[in-house]
Amino acid sequence: MAELEGLEFGKSDFVLLDEVTMEQFMENLKLRFGKGRIYTYIGEVVVSVNPYRQMDIYGKDSIEAYRGRELHENPPHLYAVSDAAYKDMKRRAKDTCIVISGESGAGKTEASKYIMQYIAAITDPSQRTEVESVKNVLLKSNCVLEAFGNAKTNRNDNSSRFGKYMDINFNFNGDPTGGHINNYLLEKVRPFYNVSQMISLHINDFKTCLETNCHLFSLICQGNIEFERNGESVQIIGLEAVTHIAELTATDPESICKSLLYRTVATGGGDVIKKGHTKEDAWFGRDAFAKALYERLFGWIVSRINSIIEVKDYNPLLHGKNTVIGVLDIYGFEIFDNNSFEQFCINYCNEKLQQLFIELILLQEQREYQREGITWQHIDYFNNNIIVDLMEQPHKGIISILDEACLTVGRVTDTVCLESMNTKLSQHPHYTSRKLNPTDKSMDFQKHFRVRHYAGDVTYSVEGFLDKNKDLLFQDFKRLMYNSANPVLKDMWPDGKLSITEVTKRPLTAASLFKNSIVALVDKLGCKEPYYVRCIKPNEMKSSVLFDDARCQHQVAYLGLLENVMVRRAGFAYRQPYARFLQRYKMTCEYTWPNHLMASDRDAVEAIVNQHGFQDDVAYGLTKLFVRAPQCLFTLEQERADLIPILVLFLQKVWRGALARRRCRRMRAAFAIMGFYKLYKVKSHFWAVAASFANVRTMADYGRNVEWPRPPAVLFRFHHITKTWWARQVVKNIPPSDMLEVRAKVAALTVLIGKRKDWGPSRAWERDYLSNVRDYPESSSSFIRMSKDLKNKDEYSQVLFSCLCRKVNRFNKSTDRGLLVTDKYVYKLEPKKQYKVLKRFPLDSITGISVTAGTDQMVALHVSSQDDILLHLHRGELFPDQDRVGELLGVMVDHFTRSTKLNYYINIGIRIRIKYKYGLNMCANMDENITQMYNN
Repeated sequence: MAELEGLEFGKSDFVLLDEVTMEQFMENLKLRFGKGRIYTYIGEVVVSVNPYRQMDIYGKDSIEAYRGRELHENPPHLYAVSDAAYKDMKRRAKDTCIVISGESGAGKTEASKYIMQYIAAITDPSQRTEVESVKNVLLKSNCVLEAFGNAKTNRNDNSSRFGKYMDINFNFNGDPTGGHINNYLLEKVRPFYNVSQMISLHINDFKTCLETNCHLFSLICQGNIEFERNGESVQIIGLEAVTHIAELTATDPESICKSLLYRTVATGGGDVIKKGHTKEDAWFGRDAFAKALYERLFGWIVSRINSIIEVKDYNPLLHGKNTVIGVLDIYGFEIFDNNSFEQFCINYCNEKLQQLFIELILLQEQREYQREGITWQHIDYFNNNIIVDLMEQPHKGIISILDEACLTVGRVTDTVCLESMNTKLSQHPHYTSRKLNPTDKSMDFQKHFRVRHYAGDVTYSVEGFLDKNKDLLFQDFKRLMYNSANPVLKDMWPDGKLSITEVTKRPLTAASLFKNSIVALVDKLGCKEPYYVRCIKPNEMKSSVLFDDARCQHQVAYLGLLENVMVRRAGFAYRQPYARFLQRYKMTCEYTWPNHLMASDRDAVEAIVNQHGFQDDVAYGLTKLFVRAPQCLFTLEQERADLIPILVLFLQKVWRGALARRRCRRMRAAFAIMGFYKLYKVKSHFWAVAASFANVRTMADYGRNVEWPRPPAVLFRFHHITKTWWARQVVKNIPPSDMLEVRAKVAALTVLIGKRKDWGPSRAWERDYLSNVRDYPESSSSFIRMSKDLKNKDEYSQVLFSCLCRKVNRFNKSTDRGLLVTDKYVYKLEPKKQYKVLKRFPLDSITGISVTAGTDQMVALHVSSQDDILLHLHRGELFPDQDRVGELLGVMVDHFTRSTKLNYYINIGIRIRIKYKYGLNMCANMDENITQMYNN
């Protein structure tokens, strides 16, 4: 039972049909074709229906799915039978073969390509050059042979007009080491014109045959040679074509004319005479020569391929036993409206193969029963030996009668040959003709005979039988081509070496040659373990959806598929190794799920069978269970299908739980490792810091130049804070009287660092410049008196900043003013009137300060209660380069930092804008900024 296919796709094995009837067989075949299932088993036989479309079932994924698996583990496929043949060959060191048969257009050649593709894909995993080269040639040989041996027919646009058997040789490792190709019954008419057309269209690009192009081009000219009577003799009409042929074949034009017009024969006394052809003989000779050229070319191509792929210098003692897989792609049974000599040979071949097929299938069944200890039951089946004897029996068979007619001296016609067959075969139950059955008007007198084949009745027309059976190619043509200056042509015609007096033995007829090759093929196949692919053509329209019931039923009949099912089901319809049966159905029995505790798998299988009550329908072999009725299997399949969703949910639950637990354990382990590692890194950092700063307390600069160890990522913030330790050592030694200045400078650094190049950190900040006698000796006393009065009046605590400045109004007019900033108010003073207060506004009403990024002293105070105030600070008379903007910003930022007003912004220039929230952040950075300022 193939895996992964539900009952909605029908029975994947015809052996499992409820009843073995043509109706049920066709119904199952049609259902599977409609569902896109083009492969179905009959035991180990694959039935293939041509899908007439590309199918996504041949890629690398499909190859891996079937690689190394048992035949019925996956849905039916060519890959399954290919793998079975390969494993059988490798495990048992026994030669195997795959026989592909079916009518023209059924997909035989494509099937052989997929089989070879699969074998090439699963071999040589080490990609050795010599093995890859062999595989490459084996795969590409198909293209060359198809190009020269295929033709368009009424039933197939690319029909193989030859049979092909390929042996693939393997070494003891199972890698391909070479091969050999045999071709059978090349049809020389249709491919001949196909090749000519192909060349005329300039599409012949096969590198392996470039040296034969001249040979092929000569074929085009053959149809241009015509003859006419000249009295009692015959002559060629026009010599242009002869000249062209002579150039292409590297021969003499006169010799070509003699070969076409005369025949050289030797008399009994050893004399050599020339006998002129009649016009009809000249035509026959011309056509025979053209067909022989094509046949020799095709044979030469096959021989060239064989020379490349054949195993050379193989020593079994050194390399192990050489095993073989044979692949036979041969024409199937043919029944046309007009059946001639070619159809007779093809159908004879299929009779021989059918005979071998039934014998080997029965033999396989019998051997398996014997191996498993099951009693063999006699199986009745139609034995087609009687038909094979009708066609090939010496002295009495149709082939012998044809050969006898060809050897008879005198003018023997096809009609005379038919009369001979009627006389000798009149009592044969599978032969008839119009003379033997006058009431059958489907046949004509003196023209038709009928053979009742295993596949059906075929009516043959005897017209042309004798001509096609004879070797009409005169020895003159063979000697002509052997004497060609072209070495390739010379090599194709070795029989032309004999002189006319040496050629005494009449060559074998076409039918005898074909019979001998088929007998040799059957003997070759008979010593191999066979596997079969039966190809069916679903319709004549090459449609991917049309299924012609009558057409398919006819093919099923002549392929003997129904008989094959009957043979397979005569004893037991289904057999499976115990381990595999148990693996598939153990969930249906409580004693075997999930694992059994019995003595053997056989006992476990018996428990399953007994629980379902099938004990009377099975037999137990040594390694396999044999099931007689398919219904037993369907019952198990249905129960299995019902249980699988439940088991899947259970397995999902268990698996998800297992995954979650494993993930949890891994996370815990990861966190534990991370914790220990972080602890180790922290400790290591602290040890490094302690070692680096062990003696800094005794240093004058408290280790200012000691390099700090780089901290781990987890300690970056802590390291940032720790570095303020040195700053604290510096800060704690600063006198309290200097702390206000230090804090103001730190505040200025915080907002101006990187924004204003010179902001006066290197000088002493005196804050209250207007009361400084040194700066303003004449007016300082007046300012001091005024500030005392204001302090008493407005009750401010301290002066934050005072300085002379120039006020600029909106009309761009400037006047000298004094600026006094206290912890409560900002005063605009008139210096010329004893620092009279011109304007006062609360310090809290200032919402921001704007300065430029340059060295100028412009300051804009943004006040919420009035218009902004634009000032230019006075640099001082003693030190004209003093920058007092930084000092003003520093004292105000420091004041606001320690006050309750936290939202305050400062603009640096027009394009540089800083948004700053004062608060704890300023305090946290204070020590570090002090350090940086101190260093600068």
